[in-house]
Amino acid sequence: MNKKINSSKKRNPSRETAKWIAQAASDVHAIDLKVLDLRELTALTDYFVIASGRSDRQVQAICQRIEETMKHRHRHPIGIEGYTKGHWILIDYGEVVAHVFYEEVRNFYALEKLWSDAPITHFRLK
Repeated sequence: MNKKINSSKKRNPSRETAKWIAQAASDVHAIDLKVLDLRELTALTDYFVIASGRSDRQVQAICQRIEETMKHRHRHPIGIEGYTKGHWILIDYGEVVAHVFYEEVRNFYALEKLWSDAPITHFRLK
């Protein structure tokens, strides 16, 4: 017996990863959290999760929470850049890249403006 799969209920692993990362950042009070859907714009990654912290220590804490959350889900980053300074930390999970910024640095680089054609994905976070 063949069963039809409801396409609206299709599992999207990269979307789930983006949600886990966004929730982890939210758990430690990241500010101005945005998830950009890049699937139609680039082959480099599916989503950017962009968040800010008010100090370099908070930026590092957000990064640590993301790493812990993903490790519990048996996911390990391909690479992490910028952790030592805590001004812009990039955590690459392949299909999802997290950018955690110190507020002023985020304003300077303005990734959302650079990727302004990307739709924003909304999640219900706890």
